[in-house]
Amino acid sequence: MAKKVLGISFGRKMSNCDIMVKHALMECEKAGCETAFIRADDLKINNCTGCIACVIGIMSGRGRGYCVQHDDFDILDECIMQSDAVILACPTYETSVTGRFKTICDRIGPSHDFSFRKIAIEEGEAKGIPEEQLPDKRCLKPRTAALISVGGAMTENWIALTMPMMYEFTFPMGIDVIDTVEYWGAMAHESVLGYPEMMDRMTKVGQNIVASLEATTEEERIKWRGDEEGCCPVCHTRLIQIAHDKKTADCVVCGSHGTFEIVDGRLEMHYTKEEMERSRLRWAGKLEHSTEIKTQAQPAGTITNLKELKAPYAAFDRPPFEPDPNAHGNIQK
Repeated sequence: MAKKVLGISFGRKMSNCDIMVKHALMECEKAGCETAFIRADDLKINNCTGCIACVIGIMSGRGRGYCVQHDDFDILDECIMQSDAVILACPTYETSVTGRFKTICDRIGPSHDFSFRKIAIEEGEAKGIPEEQLPDKRCLKPRTAALISVGGAMTENWIALTMPMMYEFTFPMGIDVIDTVEYWGAMAHESVLGYPEMMDRMTKVGQNIVASLEATTEEERIKWRGDEEGCCPVCHTRLIQIAHDKKTADCVVCGSHGTFEIVDGRLEMHYTKEEMERSRLRWAGKLEHSTEIKTQAQPAGTITNLKELKAPYAAFDRPPFEPDPNAHGNIQK
């Protein structure tokens, strides 16, 4: 059976993100993969409301853990569930991902977290609950991903937060990122089609995805195949946050905590085996987090007089400022 590769573009229609994802998908098709392409802005997807019904459903065993909102997210979800690999491209808005990208990540969120789902599936099967009443097993399928960020700025640090944020898409289901491309300085070309070197890189993105899908060992499947690698040995990114003790540091993307040193003028991160396993990309780290939620989140009714405590804040109601008639703002008269 042919492997399925899903491409998702968060950019404008037939602009750089669309073209780059489609080019990589075409390379996957040459190798015999079945592909699908979704332009995120063509979908009508509502914001997550934070109702946590998805999490409660999974944790309580009373539901499949799906969002109570049924909109075009269902289309995207089904394509993700069928996929063996995903290729994502997102433009940079204000140094980071688009609002639509974040909305989709919020909707995927804890409802698709494989630590929640795996336990719910195992417990449900032990109780003899039919498969159709349990979380979708396809969520547990091993998947790889390639992430592409695009920014017009001629200075690289203007797109520095986009790629780290793109990993949010991969966290819940433990999708293994095997390649990333940061295309900055895009304004120097009318279209990426006028930049042959970057189009060649998209060919390689497709080839790298195919190589990961054809791998015969787990080590080869998740092997890092990007041209550049950051200083984090777990997720391969380079966004490191110095801890308050100024002696240790965390990878902002995968959450790994360790020490650092300068070797031959280069920064090197050092993680213990235990800390690497606590990464939010790995089972132990995700299980630790889901256990925190299950055991420490306080249920409704813990504060018996909460309604009275909230009363002053419920009564605090102030309207927006009136438009300044002497200023030239954006309010239509």
